[in-house]
Amino acid sequence: MPSGEAIDLAVNIGTVERETGLSKDTLRVWERRYGFPQPVRDANGERAYPSDQVDKLRLIRRLMDQGMRPGKIVSAPVDVLVAHLEGTRNAHEPAHQGFAQAGEVLSLIREHRANELREFLDLMLLRLGLKQFVTDVVAPLNVVIGAEWAQGRIAIFEEHLYTEQVQHLLRHAIGSFPQASQRPRVLLTTLPGEEHQLGLLMAHACMVVDGAQCISLGVQTPAREIAQAAKAHDVNIVGISFSPATQSHVAFAALADLRRQVQPEIDLWAGGSLWERSRRKLDGVEMISDLTGISDAIESWRSMQSGAGRNDKRP
Repeated sequence: MPSGEAIDLAVNIGTVERETGLSKDTLRVWERRYGFPQPVRDANGERAYPSDQVDKLRLIRRLMDQGMRPGKIVSAPVDVLVAHLEGTRNAHEPAHQGFAQAGEVLSLIREHRANELREFLDLMLLRLGLKQFVTDVVAPLNVVIGAEWAQGRIAIFEEHLYTEQVQHLLRHAIGSFPQASQRPRVLLTTLPGEEHQLGLLMAHACMVVDGAQCISLGVQTPAREIAQAAKAHDVNIVGISFSPATQSHVAFAALADLRRQVQPEIDLWAGGSLWERSRRKLDGVEMISDLTGISDAIESWRSMQSGAGRNDKRP
């Protein structure tokens, strides 16, 4: 039986969702299926998660990012998870070193030098341009910082600082980019339960560089509202972003429901690295597993429109 002090230090399920990227539904399913997590109950009878369980959930989320399945890791001891994470980190080390100054960024984060972090990222954006900044700086930094966070080498508030700095830069850069005059017109959002904005902003940045007209609804838009917005804004494509922690069967079910609601002439694109570990396909949905695939998808869409004699140039 947990002590009163342990219960006082536990956090609610909404906080766990925000801090780990694991949805409330996922946490409840794991509780029933695998016996973990094992939340206590607060004075109101609501689930509350002790800090050691939240730490383990971070490790699990990171291993899922690397392609491991929940059934193989949720019930495993923490030391086994750490060993797995070290193994996957070492196996992927060359890819993670794609941005040579990641160590410098980590130092700025750990030393809480927020202004210098912002200046550093500003300089990289100015030097490389928006698209290359996203693909060559932000994408590899996300991997490195995610691993550091999952292993407890940076605190939650430090990871949040990095994320907020990058999101602020991307929003400003996107807003300053010349307005596109050609199609496709793309509606961007996430589905309910997916509250991580950074992936959505990264996709948005790549699309505007490729000349697409983008309309962002932010995160967690219900499927019915997405369908209505797609019609109201006369879009060609609906783009949905998924974080790596999303379970593929959950994503497929949500996309199938959305595909039924969105008009059939509107294309549906689903972006996220979770598609790298899934071989399933869904009729009427294009899966895009990495940022480089966005340019290819846009070019392919325009070629098809041109070949069909339907190249729509409406503003």
